[in-house]
Amino acid sequence: MNPTRRTVLIAATATALTPSLPAATAAAVPKATAVPKATAATAPYASYWYPDSFPSGTPGTGITWRSLKSWRAADDPDLAFNAASVPLAGRFTPAPANTTARSGQARIQALVSFGPTSGNPSQGSATADHYALTHWAYLDELVFWGGSAGEGLILAPNAPIVDAAHRHGVPVLGNIFLPPVAYGGQLRWTRDLVQKDSAGHYPLAAQLVAVAAAYGFDGWFVNAETSGGNTALGTDMLGFVRELKSLAAARGQRVTWYDAMTVNGTVSWQGALDSQNQAFFQAADDMFVDFRWSTGTLASSGQKAVQLGRDRYELWAGVDVESGGSNTSVNWDAIVPAGKAHVTSIGFYRPEWTRNHLPAGRTPGDFHAADDRFWTGRSLDPARPDGTDGWRAPAVSVADRSTVSAVPFASVFNTGHGLRWYEDGAVTSDAPWNHLGLQDRLPSRRWVVRTAGERPTVTFDFADAWRGGSSVLVDGELDQPAVLDLYATRLPITVDTVVELTHRTDAGGVNVELAIATAEPGGAGATPPYTYLPVNSDNGWQTSTVRLTGLSGTVHAIGVRLTASEGPVRWRLGGLAVRDTAPAPAAPSDPRITGASGGDLRFAWSAAPADVNEAMASATRHYELHRLLPDGTRRFLGGTCQRAYFVPGLQPEQGEQTARFEVRAVGELYSASAPVTVTHTW
Repeated sequence: MNPTRRTVLIAATATALTPSLPAATAAAVPKATAVPKATAATAPYASYWYPDSFPSGTPGTGITWRSLKSWRAADDPDLAFNAASVPLAGRFTPAPANTTARSGQARIQALVSFGPTSGNPSQGSATADHYALTHWAYLDELVFWGGSAGEGLILAPNAPIVDAAHRHGVPVLGNIFLPPVAYGGQLRWTRDLVQKDSAGHYPLAAQLVAVAAAYGFDGWFVNAETSGGNTALGTDMLGFVRELKSLAAARGQRVTWYDAMTVNGTVSWQGALDSQNQAFFQAADDMFVDFRWSTGTLASSGQKAVQLGRDRYELWAGVDVESGGSNTSVNWDAIVPAGKAHVTSIGFYRPEWTRNHLPAGRTPGDFHAADDRFWTGRSLDPARPDGTDGWRAPAVSVADRSTVSAVPFASVFNTGHGLRWYEDGAVTSDAPWNHLGLQDRLPSRRWVVRTAGERPTVTFDFADAWRGGSSVLVDGELDQPAVLDLYATRLPITVDTVVELTHRTDAGGVNVELAIATAEPGGAGATPPYTYLPVNSDNGWQTSTVRLTGLSGTVHAIGVRLTASEGPVRWRLGGLAVRDTAPAPAAPSDPRITGASGGDLRFAWSAAPADVNEAMASATRHYELHRLLPDGTRRFLGGTCQRAYFVPGLQPEQGEQTARFEVRAVGELYSASAPVTVTHTW
């Protein structure tokens, strides 16, 4: 990428301090598991490497120089914290929410820096100020962007991001960044990457594939921008990419090439698919086209891709939004013209602008307002795009996708960050937090509201929740009934199928109905053919169970219809579940503390034994860790999809000699297993 158009070095250092937490409800204390004396505990961070050799001098504070060539999974002390656990979900495309969005044409890639290269926590941290990406329905590929000459050049995405993306069917690529000389790039690092062994193979290609397999992500973005190369180096790079692609494909991984290095080894951004980068495009799965494209070069690039027997939408036309976000001026008709077939796909560079441009003191609500504006458009309703909006949001051009295709399905509308942690409507931690691995499958069309009256405001709200950190808040006069679309689904209906809504009315009075469609709408932009079923309403949080009486086949869409009996109305949706049965997960086993340094502890546990995971047992969605206090109450410490977790800064309670901790498995319906307990002597 053109060095004048982006920031390469990130100076911020992430922290992961956990404040003291309030007591939760009382719980039975089972017999604790004895564990051997633990080794020292250090905080785990996302991994990064140089290909082989290091810079001169010594690394800065908090930076560890590592060689990819010498990496071995068996020797990786943080692998249990960094390896993703959620498999890549399959997706389907429902009828588009509007008449302008298309399926099977332009796709969207995003290059996102979620944190610094070094010091990026493996499993979230104690702040709600985080780029909690939620508009996965429009994405086809996420690149974990980063890297710097002084820290490391090859980045493996941390597990929470991969787990959240995979739940929504989005593959995640690690990043290989060989920086421009102006940013400290050294040509020897490029040569290190493409070195060959005595048999003529590229050992670091095999290492990259092994890393992605061990860490559970989906391949690599190759960005070679260090100038000074020659034809020999270009030939070696081409051989490396071919071998990387071959090895990656055998493991279900993919490779994206960035339009920078040319076949003659020089760095010359083309802004097009042409003779200078065609061989690299052919060697990879797809290519990011540099920002200097024009209407003509994109048109010719699409044509050239077709002539090569490739899909024109395997070209991502770079759109730099790092500094302007949804205020960026873009020649959209060159990429996604409204009146004819799309030309190429879209490659967003740094859409985390939606968080980064906000001033200090920004809240999760501030971030989601800016993020919804970016992905949905000025109307904030993908069913009613604003034709006068100069920012052509993804929802205007690209059809959304869904992964909600099997029961049981549940959501507590957890966005992956929050100001507190809630369990069954009660605060069990008042510490702000982020952990994208705990994020739910979220409504893809935010927010479609169908009403003949005044449209209410619909948002993720962080002031209260049923579970996790957020709920859906509907706020407005509701002078006419309003239908809120929630999920496009493909859920089979049986005689036992029920839908559970957990909800609460904060102000006014409202009649709630469940909206269920058992067929697709008549066409793009049409309303799903809903049937409305009554939902009981009372004061406080309540869970209403609705049987799908009289319905059969497949649920294609789920929503709610709200009719005010007294206004204005403030109504919250805290949970939604579709199930036939209500199994609970089996308890984990062998809880242990694997590292201890004062109040910093590393926890680990094992999955339930195979003979316990009967067919009727629920799959484990994630695990939750609580501390048992001397008075029998519990404090929530954290949750993770992994079977290892790090907690910093714990202190003994007054008079406490031994601390006790509980680990539970949490299933897809948010039912929890019996706890297993482990102790730590201060």
